[in-house]
Amino acid sequence: MRFRFPDLVALAVAAALVSVSGAAGAQEAAPAGAPDADALAMKLANPLAALISLPIQYNYDETFGEDGYKHYVNVQPVIPVSISEDWNLISRTILPIIYQEDVIPGTDQSGFGDILQSLFFSPKAPTDAGIIWGVGPAALLPTGSSDLGADTWALGPTAVVLKQQGKWTVGALANHLEDVSGDAEISTTLVQPFVSYALGKGRTLGFNSESTYDWEAGQWTAPVNLKVSQVMKLGRQLVSIDAGVRGYLDAPTGGPDWGLRLTFTLLYPR
Repeated sequence: MRFRFPDLVALAVAAALVSVSGAAGAQEAAPAGAPDADALAMKLANPLAALISLPIQYNYDETFGEDGYKHYVNVQPVIPVSISEDWNLISRTILPIIYQEDVIPGTDQSGFGDILQSLFFSPKAPTDAGIIWGVGPAALLPTGSSDLGADTWALGPTAVVLKQQGKWTVGALANHLEDVSGDAEISTTLVQPFVSYALGKGRTLGFNSESTYDWEAGQWTAPVNLKVSQVMKLGRQLVSIDAGVRGYLDAPTGGPDWGLRLTFTLLYPR
């Protein structure tokens, strides 16, 4: 399936409108004592929140080279664990499932990508200045199918820092990964600044950049994402649905120009 940019915008807007309009009635029907949608939306904006969630994130990117495109679904369970009176350990996993055509010219591939596993040790309480932070290790596991993975392990540090004040969440996530084989096949730095604003009734407007610098190639890949999200109930299950579009400020030669993102997240508040 191919999408052009007007299709991306139309699909993102349609999905956002469906999620926003459909949620209003669902929230009105929520039983007494149900978790507050706005509070859950603020927790979702915080990568270090003590909230178990399962985001299933669909992405589409084009154009690679002349006609290449890529579909991929990231399965991203987030599991916080209390390890002491004052500290949490937050596990964040990303498992990509990929189909791409003409990304490698004249070929197509499908299968799994490499798993990115991150662990954050984070204080349960913000600092006196309201700063929320976490640090820990990140690892790239060589689970990718042929031509979809790096076929090597990579390790490095990762960190998140953010502040939530009023309806705003502002922060950044970063990691650095180095090939543990010593062949320097992987040497990348991810910098992901993010800003979100709570619109009320469980809705959030968000903006981020997931910029990666490849130290071996001396090249940035810098997408910027704009999305709208909505917390709602489907039956008895709390979920979040978001939709957005992205453009690339920089990419390797032959890299993508535009993209689409749709995310369905199962929520399990305590």
